[in-house]
Amino acid sequence: MTAFLVAGCAVFGLLVGSFLNVVIWRVPRRESIVHPRSHCPNCGNQLRSIDNIPVVSWLALRGKCHFCANPISARYPLVELLTGALFAAVAARFGADWALPAFLVWVAGLVVLSAIDLDHQLLPIRVVYPTLAGLAVLLVGAAALTGRWDDLARAGAGGALGFVLLFLVHFAVPKGMAFGDVRLSGLNGVALGWLGVGYVLVGLFLAFLTSSVIGLALIAAKVRSRKDRIPFGPFLAAGAVLAVFAGGPILRWYGL
Repeated sequence: MTAFLVAGCAVFGLLVGSFLNVVIWRVPRRESIVHPRSHCPNCGNQLRSIDNIPVVSWLALRGKCHFCANPISARYPLVELLTGALFAAVAARFGADWALPAFLVWVAGLVVLSAIDLDHQLLPIRVVYPTLAGLAVLLVGAAALTGRWDDLARAGAGGALGFVLLFLVHFAVPKGMAFGDVRLSGLNGVALGWLGVGYVLVGLFLAFLTSSVIGLALIAAKVRSRKDRIPFGPFLAAGAVLAVFAGGPILRWYGL
C-alpha cells in the first residue's frame, strides 16, 4: 500500500507541478490563475491539451513553443519534477496518515514561494495565506479524525514560535530579514510544530546553515558579492523540508 501511495502521490505531484508553474508566473504579475487558459507568453497562443502533459510535453517539443518556436524555460519541467519528488517523499514519510494531505499542500506552497522569491525577491501573501489556510484546515481535520489534538496544539505553538523568532530577527535587522520571511517562518512553524516544537528550531537552524554555506560558496565563486541580497525564502523552505525528514535524528542526537 505504501508503494502505491508513493507512486500515486508522485504522479499527482507532477500534475500539481504543472499548475504551480501557472501560479509562479501569474501571481507576481497579479493575473488570474484560472483564466485565461495556459498560453505562450511570447506569441499568446493557447496551449493545446497535449502541450500540458508534465515533463513529457516539454521533452517532445524540445523545449520550444509549438506555435512560435520560442524557447520554453527548463524551469517548467524542473518544477514539475521537484513537486512530484517532494510529494513522493512526503508520502513515504507519512504513509496513509490523515495529516498527509496537509503536508502535500504545504510543500506545494513552498515550491511556489521559493520560485517566486528567486525571481522577484518576493513572498506574496496571495500564496502564503491560502497555503496557511489549507494547511490549518487539513490539520484540524486530521486531528478531528484521529484525536491528535495535542499535535494540533503543538502546530499552533510551532507557528507562533517560528513567527516570533524571525520577527525578532526582522526587528533587529529589518534590512536583512524581510517581513515575508517572517510570515513564511510562521507557516513552516505550523507544519513542523505538528511533528514537535523542536522540529521548528531544527528547520530554522538548517535554513540559516544552508544559506550561510551556499552564500559563501556563491561569493567564493564570484557569482555574488557581499553586498548582494540573496532571497532567504528558498532556504527557509529547504530547511523546513529537511527538518521533516532529518529533524527526529538531529533532535535525538542532541538528546531532545
